[in-house]
Amino acid sequence: MNRAVFLDRDGVVNEVLSKRVKFVNSPEDFHLLPGVGEAIRKLNESGWKVFVVTNQGGIALGYMTEDELGRIHEEMEQQLSGFGAHVDDIAYCPHMTETGCRCRKPKPGMLLELADKHDIDLSRSYMAGDREPDIGAGRNAGTKTVFISHGQQQKVAADEHFPDLAAFAHWVAD
Repeated sequence: MNRAVFLDRDGVVNEVLSKRVKFVNSPEDFHLLPGVGEAIRKLNESGWKVFVVTNQGGIALGYMTEDELGRIHEEMEQQLSGFGAHVDDIAYCPHMTETGCRCRKPKPGMLLELADKHDIDLSRSYMAGDREPDIGAGRNAGTKTVFISHGQQQKVAADEHFPDLAAFAHWVAD
């Protein structure tokens, strides 16, 4: 069985709620955070499967379509390829919280589906995110959890805490 790192997208992989971009609703809004390309390449080179799992309620709210989200993810993959990095798969939840779907974090549906599809041992894997629902999804799926703080003083009950994805990648890949 494989081991994996599941990454939240907005706020872990790319900018959101920044001076440059508020929400990522088009490919032009997608900007990798500093160090992310190198961090994912390090994970790739160290034998980790890398997945992006992202709540995208903007689809249900009509801010973007699933096709537009696909173009955003193509932009993400293109930017990562410039660093010699790649993600192995992407899962997203297009629903709002009120629907009660099994895929919206903190529920573990996206992680469980990817684990089944890619033969992942969840007990040897990590879920990295910048919000409590990300950590909850990892916990509910049976992974170890990593809080990416970006300097936030927020207390989140994760197994590990790192200031950014680069610091986590350095720690887990060495």
